Amino acid sequence: MPRKSLPARLAATAALLLAAGALSVPAASAAPSDGAPVKAYTLTVTTDPTTTNYEERHVDVTGTVTKADGTPAANIPVTVQEVVQFTTWNPWGDPIDPNYYEPRDLGTPVTDAHGTFTIPGVDIDHTTGSSLLNVQHDVHITASYDEDGDPDTPQDGYFTETTVAARTKSSSVSYSVNKKKVKAGDILTVQGKVTLPRGEEPEGTEIFLQTYWEQESHVKVTAEDDGFFVLSVRVSSYDDTFVLRTAPGDLYVAGATRKLPITNTSLPRG
Repeated sequence: MPRKSLPARLAATAALLLAAGALSVPAASAAPSDGAPVKAYTLTVTTDPTTTNYEERHVDVTGTVTKADGTPAANIPVTVQEVVQFTTWNPWGDPIDPNYYEPRDLGTPVTDAHGTFTIPGVDIDHTTGSSLLNVQHDVHITASYDEDGDPDTPQDGYFTETTVAARTKSSSVSYSVNKKKVKAGDILTVQGKVTLPRGEEPEGTEIFLQTYWEQESHVKVTAEDDGFFVLSVRVSSYDDTFVLRTAPGDLYVAGATRKLPITNTSLPRG
């Protein structure tokens, strides 16, 4: 399912800076003989705390911009984002981006006389209506600054990031199937119940059924208000992987995965 990519300017700047080895680092860490250009600024970003949980979901984001000589850089606008990442479904091992991204702008604070910027009370959470299937629970906080604002001149751009570990509560899914041995043309029915942490409503939790190794899901349903669900699929001759996955609507509730004991007798033997 499609999701937004990182904004073109930040993605291009970060990629080019990484490729060129031009990410901002303290001037003292670069040996004079390595021939690397001296960067005008050093950019940092941190959060307090560095982890969040089901009950406590907010952090204060702070950072600094210093000049090459270590003195504070005042009046520097820093673009800050929160980025929720998702793992790309890639059973073929293709050389593609292993992640999808959902960025959210947190603002562009300006450094004070001490070279410091702050954004208090940032909500570390999933704020869109997209599915949380394959979500990663390390949320990235990124900071960037471009001296001339031109993405085509990345040599004067700066990018850094940190992560906030979102500690999740577990969930579970129970199920029953109408048959354990199937053949092409059979209707496989799976019914069950999603159980979430106390206080979390199961209604709307997504349940996915995979039947073939190349496809992450064949059919999808959402749980009723009591957590129950029923899904059915017509079995194909090549279906060889029967897995049930859930995706609760809360970033702080982990999904559950169950491999179903289904044998497709239409598959070639051996």
